[in-house]
Amino acid sequence: MIKVAVCGALGRMGMTIGRIVNESPEFQLVGGIDLKPGSFYGVEVFESSKIDDFLAVSKPDVVIDFTVAAAAVENIRAAARHNAALIVGTTGFSDIQRAEIAKAIEGHVPAVISSNFSIGVNIFWQLVREAARLLPEYDIEVTEAHHRYKKDAPSGTAKTILQILDEELGEKKKQYGREGMMERGSEIGVHVIRGGDIVGDHSVMFAGNFETIELSHRAYDRSVFAQGAVKAAYWVMGKHPGIYGMGDVLNLTGKSDR
Repeated sequence: MIKVAVCGALGRMGMTIGRIVNESPEFQLVGGIDLKPGSFYGVEVFESSKIDDFLAVSKPDVVIDFTVAAAAVENIRAAARHNAALIVGTTGFSDIQRAEIAKAIEGHVPAVISSNFSIGVNIFWQLVREAARLLPEYDIEVTEAHHRYKKDAPSGTAKTILQILDEELGEKKKQYGREGMMERGSEIGVHVIRGGDIVGDHSVMFAGNFETIELSHRAYDRSVFAQGAVKAAYWVMGKHPGIYGMGDVLNLTGKSDR
């Protein structure tokens, strides 16, 4: 049985992941970490400042982190110190933080890091890649929408879309919203919506003369991300130390998902 600890345990994603882990016969939920102590699904949640003590006692095989960038960096370092594999769905990392994460992981533990653990989103990214390859002359607009509490913008998933487009088309200027008088050029338009309880909507429009093609993905429940993260937790066991993506878990080509 694979022992799992959850960072951000008392948040919306943490609670969803904890439920799925707790219900799975292949996993044992050994506890969690959050800003304040508490409990979930019959196990203790420890204050984040005590993560090393918690990991030393609980000895999880895998640590799953869906928190915020600054906290995730410290959680990743702690997990690596205690030889626990990692599943990281936190987004909004700076380049410096990414370098710190790589230093903690490479040569020490295996980790799956992705801006989106939904299986559907990973297929969606593949379709976006293929469309960009086939429609290089079309105008492109990227739109994403999330709940009113999401802080980073554009979303990590949208940034991965932009990365895929740059890989296929060469780096293009990004126009974040439009206002006033401006002529469209070869830029990629990026539009962000925040409101209500939107779980996660992403779309990419390829517009040519007399026609448009639009690819989109809509998440209706956070469980799609949690299920993917748990799938990755099962996959990562026994892998060589290093950073993997959800594309590796799903054996997809074009694995730009981190």
